[in-house]
Order: sequence, then structure tokens, then C-alpha cells
Amino acid sequence: MLAAGLLVLTLVMPSAVGAVPRRVDTDAAVDRVKPSVVRILVVTTSYSDGRELKSKASGSGVIVSKEGHIISNHHVAGRAVRIVCTLADREEVDAELIGTDPLTDICVLQLRPTTPREFPAAAFGDSSKLKVGDPVLAMGSPMSLSQSVTLGIVSNPEMILPRFFGPMARLRQEGEDVGSLVRWIGHDAPIYGGNSGGPLVNLKGEIVGINEISLGLAGAIPGNLARQVADQIRRFGRARRAWFGFEIQPLLKGASERGGVLVASVLEDSPAASAGLKAGDTLLSVAGKAVRARYEEEIPQIMGFLSDLPIGQDVPLVISRDQQPLELRMTSVEREEARPRQRELPAWGITARNLSEVLARELRRPSRDGVMITSVRSGGPAGEAKPQLQSQDILVEVNGQSVASVEDLVRLTEKLTGPTTGSTVDVLATFDRRDRRHVTVVSLGLRDLKDPGLEATKAWLPVETQVISRNIARQLGNPALKGFYITRVYPDSVAAQAGLRVGDMIVAVDDEKLTADAPEHEEDLAVLIRQYDPGTRVKLGLLRGQERLSVEVALARSPHQRREMKKYRNQEFEFVARDLAFHDRAEEQWGRDQPGVMVEEVKSGSWAELGQLYSGDLLLEVAGQAIRDVAGLQSVMEKIAIERPRFVAVKVQRGIYTRFLELEPKWTP
Repeated sequence: MLAAGLLVLTLVMPSAVGAVPRRVDTDAAVDRVKPSVVRILVVTTSYSDGRELKSKASGSGVIVSKEGHIISNHHVAGRAVRIVCTLADREEVDAELIGTDPLTDICVLQLRPTTPREFPAAAFGDSSKLKVGDPVLAMGSPMSLSQSVTLGIVSNPEMILPRFFGPMARLRQEGEDVGSLVRWIGHDAPIYGGNSGGPLVNLKGEIVGINEISLGLAGAIPGNLARQVADQIRRFGRARRAWFGFEIQPLLKGASERGGVLVASVLEDSPAASAGLKAGDTLLSVAGKAVRARYEEEIPQIMGFLSDLPIGQDVPLVISRDQQPLELRMTSVEREEARPRQRELPAWGITARNLSEVLARELRRPSRDGVMITSVRSGGPAGEAKPQLQSQDILVEVNGQSVASVEDLVRLTEKLTGPTTGSTVDVLATFDRRDRRHVTVVSLGLRDLKDPGLEATKAWLPVETQVISRNIARQLGNPALKGFYITRVYPDSVAAQAGLRVGDMIVAVDDEKLTADAPEHEEDLAVLIRQYDPGTRVKLGLLRGQERLSVEVALARSPHQRREMKKYRNQEFEFVARDLAFHDRAEEQWGRDQPGVMVEEVKSGSWAELGQLYSGDLLLEVAGQAIRDVAGLQSVMEKIAIERPRFVAVKVQRGIYTRFLELEPKWTP
């Protein structure tokens, strides 16, 4: 959906007499449609940095069949991997995507209740009968709030995005120009983010549009078009359209023809090119029907007519070329999607898509064979190759074997890497970058986290300190004072047992006076202590208030650092956890027996992030199993990967609070 404010469109329309409807009429219309309006919560996908990113979004929809079919926008749920619909009575029901059509921004969902039943369905009206000034109601769930209704009038039943706004102002979905088929119903009933996909309703309580955009005025996809597309999606799983391979535009202002439409371009080897159609021709009639366009508003109607022609049949054309009429015949083919859906390939660290016919032509490719890389993960296998793979590269061979599609690449990758995780295999990848062919070596595979190993154990005094700077010494009335102020004494440590206290000042070690008197000397005491062996007894010279003391302390072994702790990376949910370190327990005041693992990293756009698992959480339980360390966590997660439950309950501690989370993955087949 275009954001409000992206384009400012001002239409001044004549006022309509009697435009304010009676309350009884609006109540009746709302009562008729409200039971069919749903709020749609989705987990949707996007692709960047070599990963499939999941995010939560919301929109609206309307039930149009008693079986529970819902019409909404493609940009609401067309890329969804999980869908939950909230009905008018606040009941939540799962739904699945039946099919989607980016070209008209329409998708169809199917409610899947636990027990089959019938649903209240709204009826369509005839959107072609709408006139300027007709009252309309916009219904939906703006900002993911509960259902709402706003009132307005039809401002322009044939609203378009003028081409003089420029190509960047077109409304595009998956590479499709929605405005090439859609003339929006412009109206002034307020809509906001979340209203998308909700119905525009007349005072008879009939659907006359599906709300989509807000450009100062709101814009709804005409109900007749939405119903036609939805019917095809329900029948075929997609919208089926004829394609000829040519584009049209309005006649030029100086054109001598009084009728027809200008052929703007003709793709090579397309049905139109095979029929002899050329750019610059004036198309006068198609299949016996005259066509005419002098204005942009007329183009979507002609494009819709062409798209609705029978697929695979000969179509007669009459054109004007050099002021002479000419008859042609061309055979339509079924229109493909402009941009095939992307897919993540973790072993490569890329996202990729197949090439459609049009995309291959745009890239000047001789055929549709190959896999188009759409993004590359930094530090991943493809990103670390020399030369590295890049977005827009076309992968054509792996180890000398041709790769025609993403499906080919997935099968070949599984064959090369096998079921073992943690290992890698080098492959020779051949790819095209613009008009040049390159080769590179890619180390395929999902890398396990390396055990960082333990650092050499050294002597340690279990306190935290700060340097007694010259300014502090002067304020204490002892300008010659040098050494370290104790800021923390670790409980149950040798320092605590020796009687060291917060506020003590260490001024000497084994009768050697300390010289630290500036912040840059912060590490001097630790460096001095590390020169001893663990267990060595040292004598500390202390200043406690005005009293000078000598305290003997047996030095401890340095605790393991956080970077030394064993880690575990979960690929399905995309998070990293590690065993607890001494400093975790000390800072959080946990006992030595505190169970759990520390969540160290949660990938953005992951199932873990969607479930609100955060970096810094203490992971205590997963699927009802207590977690003591990463070995236990790995065992539980491997079992979950086999069983593939819909919900994974997780218990975490976040500061002084515990939280119960529910992760909801979409398991790949």
C-alpha cells in the first residue's frame, strides 16, 4: 500500500445534492456487511541480505462465500506464510492463501476453522453504476484496531495515477503496474494503514470496491474487477489472462487518426511480433471490437479487454499503418507472472528467483535458463567467494552441471552437501554478470559455530576497581595517593573471604607501592596480578578511611569469559545461545546453580524474533523441558525439528521477570 503523503493528489469535484445519507440507511448497510468483515494478521516475507525475513503485518478482508473465502489485497497477504483472521465476534480462525494476483493487488484466502461450518458472506454490487457523489462506507480494521466504519462520497469512479507523475509514482507489486488494469474508485471516506483489503460498501450493503491506497483521496479497486479476479483464483489458483507481447498508449495529440490506440512497443518473438504488429501502428479493433484511447483513463479498460480474450485462440486485428488499414491475426498465450517468487538458499547464503519470460527479455537473456540472485548474505558462502556473487547475477552452472531453475539448484545443492550439517564443500559456480561470464569457488554448507576454546588460566583478584586519579586524590585530601578504589567485591570469593570491602583503596601489592593515578592506568593492577600463579598468597596494602591495613589474599583462577563459553546456533528459528559465564551470574546476582542459557543473538526477521525472543534473555525452558546448558538446548531443538509442532512454548527470564513465549514456525516441506 502506498503510504499517505507519498503522493499528494487533489481532486476538486462537484458537490452532490443530498449526499449525506440517512442514519437508518447507513445502519442497515453496516449491519448487512459487518458480520463478513475480518481483520487479517499475517506473518509475511521479504528478502534481503541473502535471507528470507519474516515480519508481522495486518490488514482487512471481507468474506464473500459461505465456505469462508475472503478477498483482500495482495500486499496484505499475498506473501504470507501464516494467516489468522479475527471475525466480527472476535473469534480467531486460521486461514490459508488460495492464490494471489499482484497485477490487480487482489488475493483470496480460505478460512480453516477447526470444525467445518458456514460463514456470513457479503454480496457484491455493480461497481460500474457508481457516480460522483454517491455515498459509500469504508469498512475494515485501521492500524490493526477493531472494526471501524468511515463515511464518504465517491469523488471519482475512474481515478488513475497520471503518468506525468513519473515512473517512480506508479503503484507496483512484484514488478507489476497495478494501474495498467485498475482504475480506482476515488472516495473521501478516511482510510488508514490496516484498512487495505477491506470493503467499500454502498448504501444497499453491497461490496462495490476493495480499499487499497490513500493519496489524500482514498482509492478502492472496483468490485466488478475484484470479483472477476477472485473467481479465477478460486477456480485456477491464479488469475488467467491472455498475453500478446505489445503495449499501448493513448494517441498522440497530433495524431491524424480519430480512433484507435497507439501501439507503443512490441516484444521480439512475441505473438504480436509474429503477427506482424509494429511499434507505431494504430490499433483500430480487436476481435471485431473497436478500441479508442485519447486519454490515460481509457487505457486500463482496453488492457482489461485484451487480457480477457480467450487464451490460445487466433484473434483478428485491424490496424492503421502509414494511413492504410491492415488486417492481422495473432494467437494469444497465457500471461506469466512478471517476477517469480523468491526463495532463500541457506547453504549458498543467497535469495534467488527463476526467470520469467519478460524478466529474461529485460535482462537480454537468450533463454529463461538460470537462477537470478536477488540478494547475498554478508559473510555467507556466496558473499565470501572470490569473486563474490552479487545481486542480479545469473547462476547458470555448478560443477559443470547446468542450472535451469531454482528447483534445479536446490536439488543439486542437496546432492552436493548431503544431510550433514556443519561441514562445507567447495563447488565451482559459473554465473553471468550483465554480458560477461565468470566463475568462482563457493564453499557450500551451513557452518556450525566454532568452539572458541579456553584461554590460559591466570591469577585473578575477584574485585572490580577504578583508578584513584589525581583529582580524586586531591578531593580526598591526600594528593600523593595512588592506587585503586574497590568498586565491587564478588560474593563468596577469596577476596570476600579475606575481608576486602567496597570503598577500600589498594595502594600496594607485596609492599610494592602502586603508581596508578590516571584513567589510562586502569589495567595496571590486573596486569600485575596476572604475573602470579593462581593460589599464590599476596599481601595487599589497603587504605580504609584513615586506617592503613595489610590483608593477605590467595589469588583465584581467572573465570572463563563470555567469549569462551560454548555456543549453539539454531538454523530454523535463527538464534544463538551460550552457556552462562561467571560474569553473567555475578551481574544478575544468580547463584552458582542457576540453570539456563543466555540468548546472545536473534536474527531480525526470524521466527525467534517474531515470537519476541530477545538477545539478553535467559532461556529456561523449551517445549516444557528445563534447559541447563547449550547441550541440553541442542538436544531439545533437534527433537522439535523432527516433530515439527505448530507451537513451541518457551520460558525466559528477562531481568527480574519471567515471560512465556510462543514461537510459531512455518516448517518447510
